Amino acid sequence: MPQLRSIWKGHIRFSLVTIPIRIYNAVDTGQSIRFNQIHKECHGRVGYDKKCKKCDQTVVNDDLVKGFQYEPDQYVIFEKDDLEKLKLKSTKVIDIEGFVDADEIHPTLYDSPYYAGPDGDVAAKPYALLGAALRKSGKMGVGKLVLRDREDIVLIAPHEEGILIYKMRYPKEVRKIGDVPLVAGVKTNKEELKLASSLVDSMTTSFDKMKLDNKYGDAVREMVQAKVDGKEIVALEEEEREVVDIMTALKQSIEGAKGGKKPMTKASGKTASKSAKAVSKSKAKSKTKTKAKTKATTKIKAKMKKRKTA
Repeated sequence: MPQLRSIWKGHIRFSLVTIPIRIYNAVDTGQSIRFNQIHKECHGRVGYDKKCKKCDQTVVNDDLVKGFQYEPDQYVIFEKDDLEKLKLKSTKVIDIEGFVDADEIHPTLYDSPYYAGPDGDVAAKPYALLGAALRKSGKMGVGKLVLRDREDIVLIAPHEEGILIYKMRYPKEVRKIGDVPLVAGVKTNKEELKLASSLVDSMTTSFDKMKLDNKYGDAVREMVQAKVDGKEIVALEEEEREVVDIMTALKQSIEGAKGGKKPMTKASGKTASKSAKAVSKSKAKSKTKTKAKTKATTKIKAKMKKRKTA
């Protein structure tokens, strides 16, 4: 199987430790059935501007049909009646096929979360009973749900005093980590692992205490307000931090975390020795200036004394 192509290139950063990474799509979108809007008359694909890319005509909804592309620019056309035949009959029931441990469900299978609540007073007790049983057992229910004409796997899990339903991905839709081009045979030594573990421990907190704001959303709202107020929009660029060697970064990050101080931005043996020399030179200059001032003061006092005597 060919290796995956990355969709993003950047870094993971915690304290001074910076790790270059690439990001890959974990979900195989080729497994999803997607329809294109097709012009009924000439079978050309219709864009977002409602223009046919084949005959360049502007179309309306009545001129559209759905098409599945099986080869480049080759579509199987589906009329509305065809798709009506494919619609699954909704039973309005989530049949639980069984119960599993939470750690059996791989994180890549989770899709969209939904809250479930009881429908009326009669449902309150059995709803509460199911939630309590799930909490006590540590299990989650696996079932199927027909939602928006599609059958999905769902996971039923306890959440606080209620029930949470996750829409799941089908396992065949998820790619394997083995498809990612990893570097094989990389080993860590005990000292590196010890330092990395110490840094993780020093940065450990609770999720509720973490400030996880939607910076992009806030920035968009500020931009909207700025445009409303007629202000000039200024883009701010984030300053890139220097990548330092892993051992130095780990040590200085731990020192900074323990002392509650911001770690140094640069960390190399040469820089440290230069800093030490600069400090010693500064102290030496300071001592020299102090001695010179003392000698000058003594000479001035001696001259003034001679004048008074004369």
